[in-house]
Amino acid sequence: MTPVLEVEGLKKNYGQLQALKGISFKVDQGEIFGLIGPNGAGKTTTLRIIATLLTPSAGRVTFLGFDLKKNPEKFREKISYLPEEAGAYRNMRGQDYLEFMAKFYASNQEEIKEYVSRGQQISDLGVRLKDKVGTYSKGMTRKLLLGRALMTKPALAILDEPTSGLDVINSLEVRETIKSFVKQGISVLLSSHNMLEVEFLSDRVALIDRGQILDAGTPQELKEKYQAPNLEIVFKSSVRSNLS
Repeated sequence: MTPVLEVEGLKKNYGQLQALKGISFKVDQGEIFGLIGPNGAGKTTTLRIIATLLTPSAGRVTFLGFDLKKNPEKFREKISYLPEEAGAYRNMRGQDYLEFMAKFYASNQEEIKEYVSRGQQISDLGVRLKDKVGTYSKGMTRKLLLGRALMTKPALAILDEPTSGLDVINSLEVRETIKSFVKQGISVLLSSHNMLEVEFLSDRVALIDRGQILDAGTPQELKEKYQAPNLEIVFKSSVRSNLS
């Protein structure tokens, strides 16, 4: 299977600080690939580079065969990015926000209607879409933003801490929404420090710490390799192995 995304030897320096130290991984079509690690591990830096918001210091990123440095516009056409601290326009109604965002991607009125309809379905906010975003709870806002991120059926959805700050019920609903859309052929690259959540969602994961990938594989492969009951213990064991 040809990967949707290939990351090879990716580095990012901020002065003397090496945020990324040459990481490599691939994301296949219809796959949920998770980057897991503590805060400051390099997860968000990686996602921002792939989303064309940061310039890499070294390495190569290809998406659908296009090179990041040569064709960043191709990335922006087919990638959707949901940052951890994303917000919507508080004075806009939810419905108007979806329509406003759809116009950036649609080529005609029919596509706008299609995207907005899908965004309504994903967000599952019903009549509350007629209300201003400023009246929404954090969970409702996150659902609206997820609707925006997935409504165009991007080739790759980049989700940074997709359930950050949500309660148990809202988190479960967001996870199920992500999994249902992957069944339609969308690929997802997500990051989280919630390793149990990533274990539930992801087909494959990469463990990242201090700008380096420690190990990668399916959750089951990694649990068997480290003889661990969950990915939290796997991560702890892999850190110890790389320090020794």
